[in-house]
Amino acid sequence: MIDPHLPLIDLHRHLDGSLRLATILELGRQHHIALPAWDVDSLRPHVQITTRQPGVMAFIGKMAWMTAVLADADACRRVAYENVVDAQSEGIDYIELRFSPWFMAEPHGLEPASVVAAVTEGIEQARRDTGVPVGLIGILSRTYGPEIAWKELAALLTRRQQIVALDLAGDEINFPPALFVEHFRRARDAGWRITVHAGEAAGPESVWAALRELNAERIGHGVHAIEAPALLDYLAEHRIGVESSLTSNVQTTTVPDYASHPLRRFLEHGILATLNTDDPGVSGIDLPHEYTVAAPAAGLTPDQIRQAQRNALDVAFLPAEAKSGLLKAKAGSI
Repeated sequence: MIDPHLPLIDLHRHLDGSLRLATILELGRQHHIALPAWDVDSLRPHVQITTRQPGVMAFIGKMAWMTAVLADADACRRVAYENVVDAQSEGIDYIELRFSPWFMAEPHGLEPASVVAAVTEGIEQARRDTGVPVGLIGILSRTYGPEIAWKELAALLTRRQQIVALDLAGDEINFPPALFVEHFRRARDAGWRITVHAGEAAGPESVWAALRELNAERIGHGVHAIEAPALLDYLAEHRIGVESSLTSNVQTTTVPDYASHPLRRFLEHGILATLNTDDPGVSGIDLPHEYTVAAPAAGLTPDQIRQAQRNALDVAFLPAEAKSGLLKAKAGSI
Protein backbone atom coordinates (compact mmCIF):
# COMPACT_ATOMS: atom_id res chain seq x y z
CA MET A 1 0.00 0.00 0.00
CA ILE A 2 3.02 2.31 0.26
CA ASP A 3 3.71 4.04 -3.07
CA PRO A 4 7.42 3.56 -3.84
CA HIS A 5 7.36 6.62 -6.11
CA LEU A 6 6.55 8.92 -3.17
CA PRO A 7 8.63 9.64 -0.07
CA LEU A 8 7.49 7.87 3.08
CA ILE A 9 6.99 10.55 5.74
CA ASP A 10 5.99 10.61 9.41
CA LEU A 11 4.95 14.07 10.59
CA HIS A 12 3.69 13.23 14.06
CA ARG A 13 6.03 11.15 16.22
CA HIS A 14 6.98 11.90 19.83
CA LEU A 15 10.61 10.94 20.34
CA ASP A 16 9.99 10.72 24.08
CA GLY A 17 7.30 8.11 23.32
CA SER A 18 9.53 6.10 21.01
CA LEU A 19 12.16 4.47 23.19
CA ARG A 20 13.33 0.94 22.45
CA LEU A 21 12.51 -1.54 25.19
CA ALA A 22 16.14 -2.69 25.19
CA THR A 23 17.27 0.91 25.69
CA ILE A 24 14.95 1.33 28.68
CA LEU A 25 16.48 -1.77 30.24
CA GLU A 26 20.07 -0.69 29.52
CA LEU A 27 19.55 2.83 30.88
CA GLY A 28 17.71 1.43 33.90
CA ARG A 29 20.67 -0.77 34.76
CA GLN A 30 23.19 1.99 34.05
CA HIS A 31 21.46 4.48 36.34
CA HIS A 32 20.20 2.00 38.96
CA ILE A 33 16.56 2.80 38.28
CA ALA A 34 13.99 0.39 39.72
CA LEU A 35 12.12 -0.84 36.67
CA PRO A 36 9.01 -3.07 36.92
CA ALA A 37 10.75 -5.85 34.93
CA TRP A 38 14.21 -6.70 33.68
CA ASP A 39 13.70 -8.42 30.35
CA VAL A 40 12.01 -7.20 27.17
CA ASP A 41 8.98 -9.50 27.25
CA SER A 42 8.22 -8.77 30.92
CA LEU A 43 8.72 -5.03 30.48
CA ARG A 44 6.52 -4.77 27.40
CA PRO A 45 3.09 -4.66 29.12
CA HIS A 46 4.28 -1.86 31.41
CA VAL A 47 5.36 0.32 28.47
CA GLN A 48 3.30 -0.74 25.48
CA ILE A 49 -0.45 -0.83 25.03
CA THR A 50 -1.89 -4.30 25.53
CA THR A 51 -5.48 -3.20 26.18
CA ARG A 52 -7.34 -0.06 25.16
CA GLN A 53 -6.80 2.88 27.51
CA PRO A 54 -9.62 4.95 29.03
CA GLY A 55 -8.33 8.17 27.46
CA VAL A 56 -5.38 10.16 26.20
CA MET A 57 -3.88 10.87 29.62
CA ALA A 58 -3.87 7.16 30.50
CA PHE A 59 -2.06 6.54 27.23
CA ILE A 60 0.51 9.23 28.11
CA GLY A 61 0.96 7.51 31.46
CA LYS A 62 2.53 4.56 29.63
CA MET A 63 5.41 6.87 28.76
CA ALA A 64 6.40 7.17 32.42
CA TRP A 65 8.90 4.32 32.19
CA MET A 66 10.43 5.96 29.13
CA THR A 67 11.12 9.29 30.81
CA ALA A 68 12.07 7.49 34.03
CA VAL A 69 15.35 6.35 32.47
CA LEU A 70 16.32 9.77 31.08
CA ALA A 71 18.69 10.33 33.96
CA ASP A 72 21.17 12.60 32.19
CA ALA A 73 21.93 14.44 28.96
CA ASP A 74 23.64 11.39 27.46
CA ALA A 75 20.43 9.38 27.81
CA CYS A 76 18.44 12.12 26.07
CA ARG A 77 21.05 12.31 23.33
CA ARG A 78 20.93 8.55 22.86
CA VAL A 79 17.16 8.24 22.51
CA ALA A 80 17.05 11.13 20.03
CA TYR A 81 19.75 9.43 17.96
CA GLU A 82 18.00 6.05 18.07
CA ASN A 83 14.72 7.58 16.93
CA VAL A 84 16.32 8.55 13.64
CA VAL A 85 18.04 5.19 13.21
CA ASP A 86 14.71 3.47 13.81
CA ALA A 87 13.02 5.73 11.25
CA GLN A 88 15.65 4.71 8.71
CA SER A 89 14.96 1.02 9.44
CA GLU A 90 11.26 1.64 8.71
CA GLY A 91 12.12 3.02 5.28
CA ILE A 92 11.17 6.57 6.23
CA ASP A 93 12.53 9.23 3.89
CA TYR A 94 11.73 12.26 6.07
CA ILE A 95 10.53 12.48 9.65
CA GLU A 96 9.41 15.23 11.98
CA LEU A 97 10.17 14.34 15.58
CA ARG A 98 8.67 16.28 18.47
CA PHE A 99 9.57 16.42 22.14
CA SER A 100 8.69 18.19 25.38
CA PRO A 101 11.88 19.19 27.21
CA TRP A 102 10.04 19.70 30.49
CA PHE A 103 8.40 16.27 30.28
CA MET A 104 11.78 14.69 29.62
CA ALA A 105 13.59 16.73 32.27
CA GLU A 106 11.13 16.39 35.16
CA PRO A 107 11.77 12.83 36.46
CA HIS A 108 15.43 13.51 37.28
CA GLY A 109 15.36 17.27 37.71
CA LEU A 110 17.40 17.96 34.59
CA GLU A 111 17.76 21.46 33.20
CA PRO A 112 15.29 21.71 30.28
CA ALA A 113 17.86 23.64 28.22
CA SER A 114 20.33 20.79 28.65
CA VAL A 115 17.67 18.37 27.40
CA VAL A 116 17.11 20.56 24.34
CA ALA A 117 20.85 20.68 23.68
CA ALA A 118 21.20 16.90 24.03
CA VAL A 119 18.23 16.16 21.77
CA THR A 120 19.41 18.50 19.03
CA GLU A 121 22.92 17.04 19.23
CA GLY A 122 21.58 13.49 18.99
CA ILE A 123 19.42 14.40 16.02
CA GLU A 124 22.28 16.12 14.20
CA GLN A 125 24.61 13.16 14.67
CA ALA A 126 21.93 10.76 13.46
CA ARG A 127 21.29 12.89 10.39
CA ARG A 128 24.97 12.68 9.52
CA ASP A 129 25.17 8.95 10.12
CA THR A 130 21.93 7.89 8.41
CA GLY A 131 21.28 10.57 5.81
CA VAL A 132 17.65 10.76 6.97
CA PRO A 133 16.43 14.39 7.03
CA VAL A 134 14.68 15.38 10.25
CA GLY A 135 12.49 18.29 11.23
CA LEU A 136 12.56 18.85 14.99
CA ILE A 137 9.41 20.15 16.68
CA GLY A 138 9.38 21.52 20.20
CA ILE A 139 6.40 20.84 22.44
CA LEU A 140 4.88 22.99 25.14
CA SER A 141 3.30 20.49 27.51
CA ARG A 142 0.07 22.24 28.41
CA THR A 143 -0.43 19.87 31.37
CA TYR A 144 2.08 21.88 33.42
CA GLY A 145 0.22 25.16 32.84
CA PRO A 146 1.16 28.43 31.14
CA GLU A 147 3.87 29.52 33.60
CA ILE A 148 5.93 26.38 33.13
CA ALA A 149 5.25 26.68 29.40
CA TRP A 150 7.20 29.96 29.39
CA LYS A 151 10.19 28.15 30.91
CA GLU A 152 9.82 25.32 28.41
CA LEU A 153 9.64 27.81 25.54
CA ALA A 154 12.76 29.59 26.80
CA ALA A 155 14.63 26.27 26.82
CA LEU A 156 13.54 25.51 23.26
CA LEU A 157 14.57 28.95 22.07
CA THR A 158 18.16 28.26 23.14
CA ARG A 159 18.37 26.09 20.02
CA ARG A 160 15.91 27.99 17.88
CA GLN A 161 17.86 27.38 14.65
CA GLN A 162 17.67 23.59 15.09
CA ILE A 163 13.89 23.59 15.61
CA VAL A 164 11.33 24.06 12.82
CA ALA A 165 8.02 24.29 14.67
CA LEU A 166 6.18 24.48 17.99
CA ASP A 167 3.42 22.17 19.18
CA LEU A 168 1.01 22.16 22.12
CA ALA A 169 0.34 18.73 23.64
CA GLY A 170 -0.89 17.13 26.86
CA ASP A 171 -4.14 17.66 28.76
CA GLU A 172 -6.37 19.18 26.09
CA ILE A 173 -9.51 19.20 28.25
CA ASN A 174 -8.21 21.33 31.12
CA PHE A 175 -5.67 23.55 29.33
CA PRO A 176 -7.25 25.19 26.26
CA PRO A 177 -5.32 27.13 23.60
CA ALA A 178 -6.40 30.48 25.06
CA LEU A 179 -3.87 30.00 27.88
CA PHE A 180 -0.97 29.87 25.41
CA VAL A 181 -1.68 32.65 22.90
CA GLU A 182 1.36 34.74 23.85
CA HIS A 183 3.65 31.72 23.87
CA PHE A 184 2.74 30.91 20.29
CA ARG A 185 3.03 34.52 19.20
CA ARG A 186 6.60 34.41 20.47
CA ALA A 187 7.20 31.16 18.57
CA ARG A 188 5.93 32.66 15.32
CA ASP A 189 8.16 35.69 15.88
CA ALA A 190 11.08 33.24 16.14
CA GLY A 191 10.22 31.97 12.67
CA TRP A 192 8.76 28.64 13.75
CA ARG A 193 5.84 26.89 12.07
CA ILE A 194 2.85 25.88 14.22
CA THR A 195 1.10 22.56 14.80
CA VAL A 196 -1.29 21.92 17.70
CA HIS A 197 -2.81 18.82 19.28
CA ALA A 198 -6.55 19.48 19.08
CA GLY A 199 -9.79 17.59 18.62
CA GLU A 200 -8.38 14.44 20.19
CA ALA A 201 -9.76 14.55 23.74
CA ALA A 202 -11.84 17.72 23.24
CA GLY A 203 -14.39 18.59 20.58
CA PRO A 204 -14.30 20.69 17.40
CA GLU A 205 -14.19 23.89 19.46
CA SER A 206 -10.64 22.93 20.43
CA VAL A 207 -9.65 22.73 16.76
CA TRP A 208 -11.25 26.10 16.04
CA ALA A 209 -9.32 27.61 18.96
CA ALA A 210 -6.03 26.16 17.73
CA LEU A 211 -6.66 27.70 14.31
CA ARG A 212 -7.99 31.08 15.41
CA GLU A 213 -6.00 31.72 18.59
CA LEU A 214 -2.68 29.98 17.89
CA ASN A 215 -2.64 30.22 14.06
CA ALA A 216 -2.07 26.50 13.67
CA GLU A 217 -0.99 25.40 10.19
CA ARG A 218 -1.49 21.74 11.06
CA ILE A 219 -3.65 19.92 13.59
CA GLY A 220 -2.49 16.89 15.54
CA HIS A 221 -5.21 14.22 15.51
CA GLY A 222 -8.24 16.48 14.90
CA VAL A 223 -10.58 13.49 15.19
CA HIS A 224 -13.58 15.43 16.50
CA ALA A 225 -13.43 17.92 13.65
CA ILE A 226 -15.71 15.46 11.86
CA GLU A 227 -18.55 16.71 14.08
CA ALA A 228 -18.51 20.21 12.55
CA PRO A 229 -19.19 20.47 8.78
CA ALA A 230 -18.11 24.13 8.67
CA LEU A 231 -14.80 23.17 10.25
CA LEU A 232 -14.24 20.46 7.65
CA ASP A 233 -14.82 23.04 4.93
CA TYR A 234 -12.36 25.41 6.59
CA LEU A 235 -9.67 22.76 6.93
CA ALA A 236 -9.97 21.86 3.26
CA GLU A 237 -10.22 25.44 1.96
CA HIS A 238 -7.25 26.68 3.99
CA ARG A 239 -5.12 23.60 3.32
CA ILE A 240 -4.65 22.82 6.99
CA GLY A 241 -2.78 19.56 7.45
CA VAL A 242 -4.31 16.94 9.75
CA GLU A 243 -1.84 14.56 11.40
CA SER A 244 -3.91 11.39 11.83
CA SER A 245 -2.66 8.52 13.98
CA LEU A 246 -5.02 5.59 13.50
CA THR A 247 -3.70 3.03 15.97
CA SER A 248 -3.06 5.60 18.67
CA ASN A 249 -6.62 6.93 18.38
CA VAL A 250 -8.05 3.43 18.78
CA GLN A 251 -5.81 2.69 21.77
CA THR A 252 -6.79 5.92 23.55
CA THR A 253 -10.50 5.21 22.90
CA THR A 254 -10.70 8.47 20.94
CA VAL A 255 -12.49 6.25 18.39
CA PRO A 256 -13.99 2.82 19.18
CA ASP A 257 -12.23 1.02 16.33
CA TYR A 258 -10.40 1.56 13.04
CA ALA A 259 -13.59 1.51 11.00
CA SER A 260 -15.00 4.41 13.04
CA HIS A 261 -12.01 6.68 12.39
CA PRO A 262 -12.86 9.81 10.35
CA LEU A 263 -9.65 9.76 8.25
CA ARG A 264 -11.43 8.34 5.22
CA ARG A 265 -14.06 11.09 5.41
CA PHE A 266 -11.36 13.74 5.86
CA LEU A 267 -9.74 12.60 2.63
CA GLU A 268 -13.08 12.47 0.81
CA HIS A 269 -13.64 16.06 1.91
CA GLY A 270 -10.35 17.16 0.33
CA ILE A 271 -8.58 17.72 3.65
CA LEU A 272 -4.80 17.29 3.64
CA ALA A 273 -4.87 14.45 6.14
CA THR A 274 -1.84 12.21 6.67
CA LEU A 275 -0.83 8.90 8.27
CA ASN A 276 1.48 8.98 11.32
CA THR A 277 2.61 6.87 14.27
CA ASP A 278 2.28 9.24 17.29
CA ASP A 279 4.12 7.16 19.94
CA PRO A 280 5.23 3.93 18.27
CA GLY A 281 7.16 2.82 21.34
CA VAL A 282 3.90 2.89 23.31
CA SER A 283 1.64 1.63 20.53
CA GLY A 284 3.96 -1.18 19.46
CA ILE A 285 3.69 -0.26 15.77
CA ASP A 286 5.71 1.41 13.02
CA LEU A 287 4.78 3.57 10.04
CA PRO A 288 4.51 0.67 7.53
CA HIS A 289 1.95 -0.89 9.91
CA GLU A 290 -0.20 2.24 9.69
CA TYR A 291 -0.11 2.05 5.88
CA THR A 292 -0.54 -1.67 5.37
CA VAL A 293 -2.71 -2.71 8.34
CA ALA A 294 -4.37 0.27 10.03
CA ALA A 295 -5.33 2.28 6.94
CA PRO A 296 -7.14 -0.58 5.16
CA ALA A 297 -8.88 -1.43 8.44
CA ALA A 298 -10.04 2.19 8.60
CA GLY A 299 -11.69 1.77 5.20
CA LEU A 300 -9.15 3.66 3.09
CA THR A 301 -8.88 2.61 -0.55
CA PRO A 302 -5.44 2.23 -2.15
CA ASP A 303 -5.94 5.61 -3.83
CA GLN A 304 -6.79 7.25 -0.51
CA ILE A 305 -3.73 5.74 1.15
CA ARG A 306 -1.64 7.09 -1.70
CA GLN A 307 -3.30 10.49 -1.27
CA ALA A 308 -2.43 10.53 2.44
CA GLN A 309 1.18 9.77 1.51
CA ARG A 310 1.18 12.66 -1.00
CA ASN A 311 -0.44 14.95 1.56
CA ALA A 312 2.41 14.36 4.01
CA LEU A 313 4.86 15.83 1.52
CA ASP A 314 2.53 18.77 0.83
CA VAL A 315 2.15 19.80 4.48
CA ALA A 316 5.63 18.90 5.75
CA PHE A 317 7.47 21.79 7.39
CA LEU A 318 10.02 21.87 4.58
CA PRO A 319 10.95 24.46 1.96
CA ALA A 320 9.77 23.76 -1.60
CA GLU A 321 13.24 22.84 -2.83
CA ALA A 322 13.62 20.19 -0.11
CA LYS A 323 10.27 18.67 -1.07
CA SER A 324 11.36 18.54 -4.69
CA GLY A 325 14.61 16.92 -3.59
CA LEU A 326 12.72 14.16 -1.76
CA LEU A 327 10.67 13.42 -4.88
CA LYS A 328 13.73 13.37 -7.10
CA ALA A 329 15.53 11.05 -4.68
CA LYS A 330 12.62 8.59 -4.84
CA ALA A 331 12.55 8.73 -8.62
CA GLY A 332 16.27 8.08 -8.75
CA SER A 333 16.01 5.07 -6.44
CA ILE A 334 13.49 3.18 -8.58
